[in-house]
Amino acid sequence: IASEQCKVTLEAEGYKEQGNAFYIKKDYSEAFNYYTKAIDVCPKNASYYGNRAATLMMLSRYREALEDSQQAVRLDDTFMKGHLREGKCHLLLGNAMAASRCFQKVLELEPDNSQAQQELKNAESILEYERMAEIGFEKRDFRMVVFCMDRALESASACHRFKVLKAECLALLGRYPEAQSVASDILRMDSTNGDALYVRGLCLYYEDCIDKAVQFFIQALRMAPDHEKARLACRNAKALKAKKEEGNKAFKEGNFEEAYELYSEALTIDPNNIKTNAKLYCNRATVGSKLKKLEQAIEDCTKAIKLDESYIKAYLRRAQCYMDTEQYEEAVRDYEKVYQTEKTKEHKHLLKTAQLELKKSKRKDYYKVLGVDKNATEDEIKKAYRKRALMHHPDRHSGASAEVQKEEEKKFKEVGEAFTVLSDPKKKSRYDSGHDLEDDDMNMDFDANNIFKAFFSGPGGFSFEASGPGNFFFQFG
Repeated sequence: IASEQCKVTLEAEGYKEQGNAFYIKKDYSEAFNYYTKAIDVCPKNASYYGNRAATLMMLSRYREALEDSQQAVRLDDTFMKGHLREGKCHLLLGNAMAASRCFQKVLELEPDNSQAQQELKNAESILEYERMAEIGFEKRDFRMVVFCMDRALESASACHRFKVLKAECLALLGRYPEAQSVASDILRMDSTNGDALYVRGLCLYYEDCIDKAVQFFIQALRMAPDHEKARLACRNAKALKAKKEEGNKAFKEGNFEEAYELYSEALTIDPNNIKTNAKLYCNRATVGSKLKKLEQAIEDCTKAIKLDESYIKAYLRRAQCYMDTEQYEEAVRDYEKVYQTEKTKEHKHLLKTAQLELKKSKRKDYYKVLGVDKNATEDEIKKAYRKRALMHHPDRHSGASAEVQKEEEKKFKEVGEAFTVLSDPKKKSRYDSGHDLEDDDMNMDFDANNIFKAFFSGPGGFSFEASGPGNFFFQFG
């Protein structure tokens, strides 16, 4: 029996030596095979499990390495390297509390072990980063969580839990490509990871790819039926899609009030869905402009842009609302932003139109001076001039204070100037197209008295007659 045991031991030791040779050459797969043969021959030897654990760690197979390390210390509780490797595997997998216990055991066996001392500090740091990340998540400080997880992953590089939390926060920060990349890395190693499937769905959901997102949420729930976040996200995604489609349908059918309410309801479903909410705000702004709620429409566009600064449609909608409310400087600013982003002929035309309206708005508004619409007929312009000229004629206010006389004289001159331009088809056309009439080499006689005399000369002329201090009546010839 002793002879047989000796043969077995020699055979196992031979396999171990071959495993060591391959390990030194960094051929870890072959080393693993020979350590496995040694274990098969002699399954009660702690060092063989320890060696295979070291090899598995080099192959980044940390869960299997953890099992071998645990088996090694079960066989020999004084196996210091076994406890050290177990602790290291726990640490890499993000189990900082379990890792701490292993490193403390090493220090009981060997108080001056510098590696165990350092790894114990690393485990304590991870616990602190986990605590800070939990507080950060509760406060919705997702940047802080990403920072903490990055620091924790420096020591726990194989921890899927930390990677998933980081990916989820990246998604909540709108950094979708980074979040997708982290989740995809996990799924390459573990295709059934419910958390990673949830994050993939979350990214698609936040990028407004709702149908694809729902598929990932359903898959996550299939792998992890109790995944509460996936269930909530799936419910929100379906509700958001349904409500948005209801709003679109109402809008197309011309039911603007109903569409406005439906978009408003959709906006309450998930405040985290930035991209979809930006579209909903823009949709509600479109409805608002149809309902003549222009200031609210501008406010909704601003909210959409705040959520998504690259949202061209929101800039265009807001610019049109600014045009409709004669806020031309703001309209020009928005159209400039659009044209810088997308240099199309249409955007150039919209910008030029806004710039022209801005230029026109800075001149005297002759239509406003006469109190007529921009589409007023020749006869309406004459009637308006007659009324305003008589209202502001200096003779009518000769008994008023010097201040009132000065103001009325100014208005009288403006009325004459407005009539001179708007009653002349050529000048009116140039004015309407935004040209500066002073620069056009045209006869611009703006003497208000001459204009007044010319208008009222002949039959139907008049004069002011006093009937007492400060009282006047019109006497027509």
